[in-house]
Amino acid sequence: MLMINALQDQQTELLDAINSPADLRRLKPEQLTQLTGEIRTKIIQTVANTGGHLAPSLGVVELTIALHYVFDTPHDKLIWDVGHQSYAHKLLTGRRDKFHTLRQYKGISGFPKRSESEYDVVEAGHSSTSISYGLGIAAAKDLKKDNNRVIAVIGDGSMTAGLAFEGLNHAGDLDKDLIVILNDNEMSISPNVGAMSSFLSRKLTGKTMSGLRKHVEERLKSLSAVGENILNVLRKSEESLKGFFTPGMLFEALKFEYIGPIPGHQLDSLIETLQNVRDNRHGPVLIHVITTKGKGYAPSEHNPGDYHGVGPFTIANGKPLPSIGNISYTKVFGSTLCKLARENDRVTAITAAMPAGTGLTSFSQQFPDRFFDVGIAEQHAVTFAAGLAMEGMRPVVAIYSSFMQRALDQIIHDVCLPDLPVTLALDRGGVVGDDGPTHHGVFDLSFLRFIPNLVLMAPKDENELQHMLNTAVYHNGPTAIRYPRGSGEGVELDKDLLRLPIGRGELLREGRDVLLLPVGNRVYPALAAADGLKKLGIDAAVINPRFIKPLDNELICEWAEKTGRVVTIEDNVKKGGFGSAVLQLLCEVHLKVPVRLLGYGNTFIEHGPQQILWKNHGLDVSGIIKGTLEVMKQ
Repeated sequence: MLMINALQDQQTELLDAINSPADLRRLKPEQLTQLTGEIRTKIIQTVANTGGHLAPSLGVVELTIALHYVFDTPHDKLIWDVGHQSYAHKLLTGRRDKFHTLRQYKGISGFPKRSESEYDVVEAGHSSTSISYGLGIAAAKDLKKDNNRVIAVIGDGSMTAGLAFEGLNHAGDLDKDLIVILNDNEMSISPNVGAMSSFLSRKLTGKTMSGLRKHVEERLKSLSAVGENILNVLRKSEESLKGFFTPGMLFEALKFEYIGPIPGHQLDSLIETLQNVRDNRHGPVLIHVITTKGKGYAPSEHNPGDYHGVGPFTIANGKPLPSIGNISYTKVFGSTLCKLARENDRVTAITAAMPAGTGLTSFSQQFPDRFFDVGIAEQHAVTFAAGLAMEGMRPVVAIYSSFMQRALDQIIHDVCLPDLPVTLALDRGGVVGDDGPTHHGVFDLSFLRFIPNLVLMAPKDENELQHMLNTAVYHNGPTAIRYPRGSGEGVELDKDLLRLPIGRGELLREGRDVLLLPVGNRVYPALAAADGLKKLGIDAAVINPRFIKPLDNELICEWAEKTGRVVTIEDNVKKGGFGSAVLQLLCEVHLKVPVRLLGYGNTFIEHGPQQILWKNHGLDVSGIIKGTLEVMKQ
């Protein structure tokens, strides 16, 4: 293990000479151990400055080295599931000199990115896609008579998603040459059992043993029924032996050859196993690798969950750097839900493998019987909530906005069609910052707005969030609340929770020249923009719609007619979003006034601080003023 106080003194002489995996393959096997230390040093020092996914990447350093050492990347296709663990991969594939820009504005992405490197096969930010991606690539290579290998690396957490098993099921049926690496950083296996299993796996897949086994099978099959019976007994004996030591029977039932578990931090074992699999083409193979999440840095090894994704921290003690800001929306959501649960024993909470990220840790401790972590299974989470609601519960499903995209059919078919009282809490609505396009929650207003029966809300501040949550839990139908990442506005929180009238907005400021209609976290910038416009002689009215669906038609139309001009502002794409709803409303009532929509265009938004992204897309105070001045010319 790296000594924390020696990190600053670590040299990276081997790493500094590696500009591609071809350079890696020229190293002697005994040099690879030194390289693992250099890579961990680089990752820790960088993430301490930039923040990022520390523990996952530290846990796969040896595995990453072994994969690039054995396989001919980028001709052999290496697919990282989610991409949380791709930092060592980036360092070995020509991005060492740019690694200090990790997750920084205009710097390299924190996830694999096709436009960034030919070694990044897929855009990976959501989990459980690697096997399906890999199988498609393997099938295409087979059609093209391309003999290069395809390797998909997937974590044990990602295996909880249905998509992973759909991919496994199809792969077993197609019988293509696909290598799946199961990176298991949760299972605890004693040294003796692990060593025996590793030994059996390597020897049973070695060239000599593999050839001998095929020869014996062919000879026994030639003996007609008697030979086939003997062969079946031998197969059962081998499967029983491996099944006694390993969980491989599950994967073998899906027609994968199972190898493992093998130690994920022993380079010689990893390299030997990977070489054996590389040189023996025999359909789908799953290699079960045991790793330690956060390996090489004591704080992350002891608390890997806390160091999964981190902000900047002090290397010496692992403590985060002091942050300046108000209470976060996530924390207000979690504390409010606990308050509601104390008052109502029908309130339940559901998360998809992110209790801390969604603010539900306290709820899980206070109400363990009413808390459900379903794993990375957003589709199941929503339909599971529907089942709870059918029996009189009041389930609240807390999932990041970008991950809720995966459960759209379940929201429509399983919750909204039967009109069930399920509350969807969409954290990270809008741009999220450094995680980039795979994590920005800029589509939710669009993909939720069209669904019948669903009430859709967005709070202007943390105080309104708690009232909206209270309103949602007691509403007799499906509701969704989307709120942003980060700190609130610093407003005082009311002690008593209110139930807001459904579909009613609030007039925050009267004006005669133009109506500003900002949604959620754009309300306060719009109010500031109204102050700026006042100095320019423009009197702007400001309405907080509160509800994207149903809209407060009467209030909006009244002030649109009074002012004669409208500007909508949303931290969402313009297509199908809040602005589109306002345009539709004005068209339906035959109110012809100039309207300016401020939001994101038809493009994916790169990573960067929220404030910069809002500015770049005209959603900050100056951008709202500029947009308003443009509509004033019409």
